[in-house]
Amino acid sequence: MLTVDIEKCIGCGECEEVCSFGAISVVDEKAKVDPDLCSLCGTCVDTCPEGALEMESGGPDKEKQDLSAWRGVWVVAEVRGDDFAPVTLELLGKARELADTLSVPVTAVVIGSGVKERARNLITRGADRVIVADHPELSSFVDEAYSKIVAHLARKERPEIILSGATAMGRAFIPQVATMLETGLTADCTGLEIEEGGRNLLQTRPAFGGNLMATIICDDHRPQMATVRPHVLKALEPDESRDGEIVDFLPTPELLEHRVKVVESAAEESEGPGLTDAEIVVTAGRGLEKKENLHLVERLAQCLDAGIGATRAITDAGWISGNHQIGQTGVTVSPKLYIACGVSGAIQHLVGMQGSDIIVAINKDKDAPIFDVATYAVVGDVKEVLPELIKKVCKERGIEDV
Repeated sequence: MLTVDIEKCIGCGECEEVCSFGAISVVDEKAKVDPDLCSLCGTCVDTCPEGALEMESGGPDKEKQDLSAWRGVWVVAEVRGDDFAPVTLELLGKARELADTLSVPVTAVVIGSGVKERARNLITRGADRVIVADHPELSSFVDEAYSKIVAHLARKERPEIILSGATAMGRAFIPQVATMLETGLTADCTGLEIEEGGRNLLQTRPAFGGNLMATIICDDHRPQMATVRPHVLKALEPDESRDGEIVDFLPTPELLEHRVKVVESAAEESEGPGLTDAEIVVTAGRGLEKKENLHLVERLAQCLDAGIGATRAITDAGWISGNHQIGQTGVTVSPKLYIACGVSGAIQHLVGMQGSDIIVAINKDKDAPIFDVATYAVVGDVKEVLPELIKKVCKERGIEDV
């Protein structure tokens, strides 16, 4: 928190001038801070000529002194329809690995209405224990209620690691949980490991626009929190022989309280397989040169019953919806077959597709970075290669080529 030393403050107003958030005002010749507006950026502290402003840590000093009180690895499960989101199962696989290294149990936290009957599925995927917050008021996702429930449980049980999917749902409420627990959060991780000889979680994610990979640790606070993109990790195969504990948690009225009213939920309609679920993805890159050539990618995807992806350059140019963008600022995919059509292979894009089983790259530049990760490389003009490939696929599949 930001504090003002009244004895040192001379009411010069320099802090008020530099504050971009309007959090500081001079009243009766003394600086006054509005904590609801202050972002704790520290600009005013550096500006104050008298050194009257000081940033004090509001963090959990007790936890910093006794990190041993925090034990266990948690996964916040995401319910999607009648099943769990694939990223939940992927996280459980990694949580099992991390927990085995730390010699602690894996706990899954499930929030929703009518979700208890599915809890057993999480045990077969690696959880030792499942905490179920099942209540009619939780039938629709509301970030305020979800964050309060997870934070309440974490304060009570003190897990050292909390993982969640970097999905629309996870991104909506997990940062609130981190704020409530006064700890750090690393978003959009692509790798998680335990440091050698210690208990810190090494959280790897793209940084500086995807130009390098940064490894982040939270060594003074617990829990250590991270969100992970879907399709980055591998889920364990279900093991029906595993035993585990299912614990019911009844949220109090205070935890269920929120300021949002869900009026309606509607599923988005789309043609063909969803991009993140497709077994084959055909992606358009800048090598197509103009929007009129996009039909080649669309036709190949139609013949293969594939999802259509695109690089950021293509979506930014307005050739196709941003929902198709693959990469650091788009979605992550890991299909059985990935066909990159005129994609150069910038690291921002590779982050989103390098987990694919088989990668076929078509590019006229033999030194294109995409070839470094490709299973099969086709050096040639994509505008010439695709028509021939479409003919071949159509013939093999008995599809009329149009």
